[in-house]
Amino acid sequence: MEKFLTHYGVAAALLQDNIDTDAIIPSREMKAVSKHGLGEGLFAGWRYLSAGGRDTNPDFILNRSEYADASILLSGDNFGCGSSREHAVWALREFGIRAIIAESFGSIFFNNCVCNGILPVVLTKAEIMVLAQHAAADPQTNIVVIDLQQCRVAAGHDSFRFALEEGARDMLMQGLDPIGMTLLDADAIDAFEAQDRKQRPWTYPAAS
Repeated sequence: MEKFLTHYGVAAALLQDNIDTDAIIPSREMKAVSKHGLGEGLFAGWRYLSAGGRDTNPDFILNRSEYADASILLSGDNFGCGSSREHAVWALREFGIRAIIAESFGSIFFNNCVCNGILPVVLTKAEIMVLAQHAAADPQTNIVVIDLQQCRVAAGHDSFRFALEEGARDMLMQGLDPIGMTLLDADAIDAFEAQDRKQRPWTYPAAS
């Protein structure tokens, strides 16, 4: 995964509550057997004019030219609720989303974001509205800055602190998933196993 330290991005506001994983990527769009090829189906029910079609809806925010290359989503309460499908996060990441700022998140979706290199940021509704108004005035110029090292979001003269559990923050800053984080301690794990083999040899299979 790409490390997340400081990100400068165009922010697009989907200021709705309870945007669920089926809205993020409808089940009909989950045709790939891997995490690749899902970005085209992101928000398909809103981005396109017909189910399964690819005629773009000009009114949907991510289809508008002023939000080209948007990499930050602003949203409401309970973003990513519904099913546990990780495809929703894969689609967001392939589309180019690096961070989502919302009032709260579905718990499984939140963890899936962290494990796939997307930063989920929790701010208040009032703070999100400040960011949304700043971005909407001129999206390509009025970018939003997220500093994960300082746990701070900045837009113009406004700046807001956010909290993130240390383990999740470390994963994002190092660009590692849980397995990668575990492998950082490979030497200590090997040393423990070697010592444990001496103390409890009967718990290990005999070499063939």
